[in-house]
Amino acid sequence: MVPVLKSRLLADSQPGSLQGLGVNPGNDPTGGLEKIIGQVIGVLTIVAFVYFAIQIIFAGYAFLTSEGDEKKMESARKRLTEGVLGIVIIVVALGLAALIANLTGLGNIFDLNTMLLNMGLPPL
Repeated sequence: MVPVLKSRLLADSQPGSLQGLGVNPGNDPTGGLEKIIGQVIGVLTIVAFVYFAIQIIFAGYAFLTSEGDEKKMESARKRLTEGVLGIVIIVVALGLAALIANLTGLGNIFDLNTMLLNMGLPPL
């Protein structure tokens, strides 16, 4: 029993020495799909953040131009609340995703330069 264990340990310590049936781990057919989905989620997150930031700016403008009208001020207040809430939700979601990624050992999944290189764009 000891010689079998010793030969198995020797075989495991030499890379490429074991050949057998099964799937080649270097050939991942879902890798492209995961990359595309990750890029789409990243772009949608940036678009959502910009959208809510613009909503906050427009809400501030609506407050300034409301001229004391209660209906306009209430509409602007609602718009401001929705914009701030949207940004808070985005930040909390990104924070939770980063925490889960670090706990599972995925590292920094929000590296902007790596994301841009994966999309074929020049890094910052």
